[in-house]
Amino acid sequence: QKMAGRLYSGPRRRRVFVVGAGTTKFERPHSRKWDYPEMGREAAAAALKDAGIEYSEVQAVAASYCYGDPTCGQKAVYGLGLTGVPVFNMNNNCSSGSTALMMARLMVQGGYDCTLAVDLMRLETTAGIMELVCYIL
Repeated sequence: QKMAGRLYSGPRRRRVFVVGAGTTKFERPHSRKWDYPEMGREAAAAALKDAGIEYSEVQAVAASYCYGDPTCGQKAVYGLGLTGVPVFNMNNNCSSGSTALMMARLMVQGGYDCTLAVDLMRLETTAGIMELVCYIL
């Protein structure tokens, strides 16, 4: 159904804000012995610190990955604590990070108060290892 030149999306949705962000340091290949669980944990901890909250306040995690294990989201957040929150893993190739952010936003619009979006993309190139990014919504 169209309304005023755009698609009508139903009743007004709950507004969502990014309240914290974190990233890993860009590294040269093999300059540091780590993999996506450590990278994700580091970026998520930075996002939690930036938001001024504890991991226990996060109600759900949207974890995206490319070239990762099917449960890489769980592996990345285990080091933050075992709080029993659902961790949703998704792979959308090079769009995985934006997909995690969109899913975290949809979860907040659906009723969660605080979600974590984590992009677990580790690509080794001659230039370096891509950064991992986390957002708190």
